[in-house]
Amino acid sequence: MAYAIVHHFPGGTREQYDASIAAVHPSTETLPDGQIFHAAGPSAGGWTVMAVHDSQESWERFRDTILMPNFQQGIDGGFTTLPQETAVDVYKLLP
Repeated sequence: MAYAIVHHFPGGTREQYDASIAAVHPSTETLPDGQIFHAAGPSAGGWTVMAVHDSQESWERFRDTILMPNFQQGIDGGFTTLPQETAVDVYKLLP
């Protein structure tokens, strides 16, 4: 079952997003293994990132082996705080 994560970074900016995504995504052309959708943009009070993975396990693997280690060591110019997180067990995902 697909699994979605929505991260809101209060006070976050496009520049912070660009620096952060460069550190955690394999390239600007592809998504990490298991991720099937990615969108991001400015939102009320900050910046929001939405990702859909093919499973909760895929998300947790990405979070634990790539995302959190990078955030914990610090990303030059990236987000400076952890996000507010909402997780969704996806009921329906259209192409």
